[in-house]
Amino acid sequence: MSTSPEFIEFVCEQIRDCGTVRYRKMFGEYMVYVNEKPILLVCDNIVYVKKLSDIAELMRDAECAVPYQGAKEHYILDIENNVLTREVITVLEAVTPVPKPRKKKQS
Repeated sequence: MSTSPEFIEFVCEQIRDCGTVRYRKMFGEYMVYVNEKPILLVCDNIVYVKKLSDIAELMRDAECAVPYQGAKEHYILDIENNVLTREVITVLEAVTPVPKPRKKKQS
């Protein structure tokens, strides 16, 4: 099962006040960016956040799982918990760098 378009739109709506929000389809699932920083991974209608020490205390009661085969374990974020979601995104947005642009392959 992959993430439905309705669910990814719901996720983005939940965090619209956290900054500039956009999503990108990757490998059949989605990466959600806040202020151009990759913050949330959405796979199979589940919202994941990277396990970082900066949010360990906030996420201490969260379930953990692997979002896709070969990935490291992530926290599962309850996107409907508005207070927790905003706190987690605020911390992650502050510590996550903007990805460097990829160089285009020359032919």
